[in-house]
Amino acid sequence: MKQVAALALMIGLASCQTPGPISIPGITRSPQSADEALEAYYRTLPDDFYPVAPAGQPLPAADKALTRILVGSCLDEEKGDNPALRSVANTPADLFLMIGDNVYGDMDGRAYRNNEAELDELRESFRDLAARPDFQAVRAVHPMMVAWDDHDMGANDGGKNFPFRRLAERIHERFWGIAEQDVGAWPGTYYARTFGPVGKRAQVIMLDTRFFRSDLTETDAYGTKGKERYVPSADPNQDMLGNDQWTWLENQLQKPADLRFIVSSIQVLPTAHGWESWDKLPEEQQRLYKLIADTQANGVVFVSGDRHTAFLYKADGVLPYPAYELTASSLNQSFANESDETDPYQIGAGYPPNNYGSIDIDWAGGSVTLAIHAEDGHVIQQVKDQFR
Repeated sequence: MKQVAALALMIGLASCQTPGPISIPGITRSPQSADEALEAYYRTLPDDFYPVAPAGQPLPAADKALTRILVGSCLDEEKGDNPALRSVANTPADLFLMIGDNVYGDMDGRAYRNNEAELDELRESFRDLAARPDFQAVRAVHPMMVAWDDHDMGANDGGKNFPFRRLAERIHERFWGIAEQDVGAWPGTYYARTFGPVGKRAQVIMLDTRFFRSDLTETDAYGTKGKERYVPSADPNQDMLGNDQWTWLENQLQKPADLRFIVSSIQVLPTAHGWESWDKLPEEQQRLYKLIADTQANGVVFVSGDRHTAFLYKADGVLPYPAYELTASSLNQSFANESDETDPYQIGAGYPPNNYGSIDIDWAGGSVTLAIHAEDGHVIQQVKDQFR
């Protein structure tokens, strides 16, 4: 399979040269772009090229009212058995959302350094995840919905300019068993599902904040608090979701639901830190808020990961009603014991030790409780959102 590295070099990925003729079964003309050449090659790869997750539970029935959803992100598949995953497996729930950095398939940076267009490191990471007993325990008991982030796309902080993202998408969708569903019919990994009868309908929207995203603006004061790595962009042509995903999201928000969870691998509400978040593309952040308002989409709650610290947020004034966000991160990639980060919308202190999140829905009372759990399962912090 190593011939594709030579293919990538030949078509001038690094130098942006016009690609030349290639010899791939079924292709009789020269590719018109590097993406087209790689796409043609990727279509020839055999099924056993792709790692596959252990068999999982089917999603809840369309008429089942959800009462508890668990949330996790940031799992290094090479680390030992994980107490947080074990707690997730032992906690009754209707659904588990694994919302990004589900593996760390770029820790060695091989795709960039060695032009590994076959993403060997990423595929190895998914195989390692599939073999983990703690992950198998979760798969055995909880239906799952998934989003990806940069490390399970294969490029740290990567976006639409990662040249191998189309193969990364295939790896993601085939591993999670969604390649033959609607999400497999379009570029990007976004999809949505709605559960419950009238009056108890919960919509779960899994966004893709990687495949179409513009490069972020690097900071002019690296490491400075509030400007650690990136600053908000002034580019009017910035993009987070891509035109097709924006149109799809508008359609989703017009569908009937009583409560909606918009899952973004990166944070939506915060404005005070210099890491990846929606406020680094401020026009796109405002576009999201406006779309929710214009579609009169009720009951929106944001769910995110990525940060290696868990947070709760409440923002007044960005939506027609108070906006809440649960950031659950990370399952086993903790880098600190305490956080001094503050944000105008932040509720209490961030929680950096390993953790997961929960969402408990009280349909009779019209409320949803967002909670951060320590890896042993006990509640660190929680907030109640009265959605009706």
